[in-house]
Amino acid sequence: MAQVGHRVDYLAGFCCPVGGLAAGKPRVLCHENEIYLSNGSEFVYVYDQEGKVLKAVFRCPDQVWHVELLPQPRQLYILCAHSGIYCVSLEQQSRLMEQTDGDGQESNGPSGVFPVDADSCIFPDASLSMFTLLSTFVITLSQAEGKWWMRLHELPRPEQDGPPYRQVSQVEFCPGSPPGDGEDTPPSCFLPVLCCAAAPGAEGLWCSGGFVLEEPLFSLLFGIDAAMLESPMILCGFPDGQLCSVPLKALSSSPSATDSGCRDVSTPDPPVKILHHLEEPIVFIGALRTERRAADDAEEDEPPPGEPGCDCVVAVGHYGKMVAVKADQREEATVPELREYSLRGPILCAACGSGSRMYYSTHSDISAVDLDRAGDASDPEDTESSTGVLPPVLSPASLSICSVVALSLSSRASEGESELLALSAKGSLVSCGLCSPEEPDVELTPAEIGRRIKELLSGIGNTSERVSFLKKAVDQRNRALASLNQVMNVSAALLSSHEGPKPIACTVTANWSCLLLQDTVTISCLLENCSEYSLEEGWTLCVQLLASPCALEEESVDSATTFTFPIDQLLPGNKRELTLPLGPTADTKLDLPLTISCALYYSLRDILGSGSDSSEDLDDFLPDDSPLLSPDREGICLPLSQCTIDMLQCLRFGSSPPGPDAPPAPPDPVETFLKVSQEQTEPEEGKTPGEGKLPPSAASIRVSSELLKSALKTSGTDVPLSCATLRWLLAENPGAEALSSAEVASVCGTAPDGGHVQLLVREVAMNDLSPAGPIQAVEILMESPSLAHMCRTHHAVIRRIQALVLEQAAQGSGPPDLRMQYLRQIQANHEMLLKEAQTLRDQPPPGEEGAEGAATAEKLLNIYRQLRNPSLVLL
Repeated sequence: MAQVGHRVDYLAGFCCPVGGLAAGKPRVLCHENEIYLSNGSEFVYVYDQEGKVLKAVFRCPDQVWHVELLPQPRQLYILCAHSGIYCVSLEQQSRLMEQTDGDGQESNGPSGVFPVDADSCIFPDASLSMFTLLSTFVITLSQAEGKWWMRLHELPRPEQDGPPYRQVSQVEFCPGSPPGDGEDTPPSCFLPVLCCAAAPGAEGLWCSGGFVLEEPLFSLLFGIDAAMLESPMILCGFPDGQLCSVPLKALSSSPSATDSGCRDVSTPDPPVKILHHLEEPIVFIGALRTERRAADDAEEDEPPPGEPGCDCVVAVGHYGKMVAVKADQREEATVPELREYSLRGPILCAACGSGSRMYYSTHSDISAVDLDRAGDASDPEDTESSTGVLPPVLSPASLSICSVVALSLSSRASEGESELLALSAKGSLVSCGLCSPEEPDVELTPAEIGRRIKELLSGIGNTSERVSFLKKAVDQRNRALASLNQVMNVSAALLSSHEGPKPIACTVTANWSCLLLQDTVTISCLLENCSEYSLEEGWTLCVQLLASPCALEEESVDSATTFTFPIDQLLPGNKRELTLPLGPTADTKLDLPLTISCALYYSLRDILGSGSDSSEDLDDFLPDDSPLLSPDREGICLPLSQCTIDMLQCLRFGSSPPGPDAPPAPPDPVETFLKVSQEQTEPEEGKTPGEGKLPPSAASIRVSSELLKSALKTSGTDVPLSCATLRWLLAENPGAEALSSAEVASVCGTAPDGGHVQLLVREVAMNDLSPAGPIQAVEILMESPSLAHMCRTHHAVIRRIQALVLEQAAQGSGPPDLRMQYLRQIQANHEMLLKEAQTLRDQPPPGEEGAEGAATAEKLLNIYRQLRNPSLVLL
């Protein structure tokens, strides 16, 4: 739109609190030569604009929220916070001022401050938030118990006796409230907005701040019934953003009860209609005349009597959202056109004149927007073709007036001009005379027209590319936010389950499988989703295998291998099983025991997209101390489970477990022939005869029978304790299911590398430990030709017994009486054996002769065998 020319005149200054006036409560009204002003305090001022003097000041009992003027008779209606509406007669105050100034002395200031006493309160209601005047009615809005109530009161007639103000009816609204407002108090920052829209046929109707709409727009907005009844419509703009309408005739119909009766029209069919929802507090409702009458039409057709109606209704929100509605008359039918605009907010107040311009104020400026699209067209044909079409965008024109909290258009404006009355936050009242001279039409040459078309097309192309780029960016952000929301939901579900089963669990078991025509040990990871969220693409199951350092090898360290399995989709209630090889097909050597950790991982780079390589972008998602971040700070890691796979879980058993004296399986004849041939042709260096025939390595552990019976709960069963103990040791081995159907106390299994391990469980009596008599115990004997296999089996048995002893110790059971001298003797013997073993290990390496080294090794083995078989029992 063209630049708006204006002139600003300072009128008067009023007191204001420290920090300035707040928007929403100040009010400026203009009628003839007088300005009625409230600045949000308890004062209401009457200012004579022609004489530029302050005529009167009214002091109210509380803060003033709203002021309305009734011209005939001249009465001022004032809404005070938490008290109600007061009525002040301006004619009576004028006579009082004339009596005060009867001495003939001239005065340039008000004669005094007139207090508004409690007798002037016509509607004592602490819940009132807003009101407006409509002919002979007062319409009020109040809030109570989270609901809004609109009540219609009839003004008294001069000849009426009895109650001066009669409540006619009421209707209920149920909009929401802005955050931070209580249920029983009006909102502290935003008040509702009330105004009236009348049809063109409504004669003799006067409304404070109302407007008349053209018939097509009135019918489209409020319905054909309201148009036929010519019922004025009450428009309500609420702090939650709802724009509602109520027909006056639905409220003003005389009740069938007595004159003092009040009719509730909320049920069964309330007349409330929701027109729009701005989703932000509504601060202004107005109407504009956007179409201009052509000169030839004005000569041929006589203008309709009275003021021409408006063809556009606007509603403005506090944060800058604006909606405009007008009727678009097409060849087929008349349809409503609704267009939303985004203005720079926050908007403190606004005002409309008789033309197509709306003025609104922000903290930094007053701006004017023109909704007449045809006004900027240089060709009359363009003007005709754009009739009934709202402009696609608005171009605000600045008036360079800042910090205005209340606006009003003066009725004293001359033809062709508008006069704005503005109250600033500092309490200054100014008048702004506006003019908008028509710009002369400028003829353009064909070359200039072509150049402008090229510029417009180029701008359209650039805008299209920019819009496409922004659309892709917005879509990517939306997908990223949706993915991040799903990740946060899964993370919250896992992190909140401190006790009990996790909603997403991973169970690990060891099994024997045939891979590449070779039997090998595998682990099975069963991922089960019991949560209400789906694991979408982007999640990865990480399985880490951590082998403990081998005590039989020098300078051995922890070695970890991590396997990752992408999860395409795992819906709630579904399972997925994954298998990992641990035997010869694996890349790493199998060192038992093996610690297996399972976790879910989500890469944040998948959320940001492939174009983001900077780690600084990832820091915006989660803080530095977030427990969700992985160590590399590039993803979210959620631990699921951790378990240990040991030798007892990896042993392989035949179809029927062998007995204690069962002979070993016969060897393969071909393998035996090849092995003997190799030994005869290529004998190993330094190997003496008989070295390969060493006895198997063995170790034993004795556990009290009472401890096992209490832990395994075998007192009420017929299963021998030795069999129950063996079943308990191999309970985590899926291949030992045959033990549950037979009473077996000895078993021989195959290790993952093919070696043999034998377990023998028997009941023994310890005679020398307790003076009270023998102690019944269960001895667990482990044997294997391989020392490493025996040590791994021994470690697995010890791990289970340690957990069992700790569990029983928590129950408070105590050991029996023991012979301490016997225990001290056993300890001394073990210390001597340890010193002897250390001495043998510290000796220099043997010379060329292999017999000396073999003798030292045999001595060490005998010492370790004695240490592994102590004469002690776990109580």
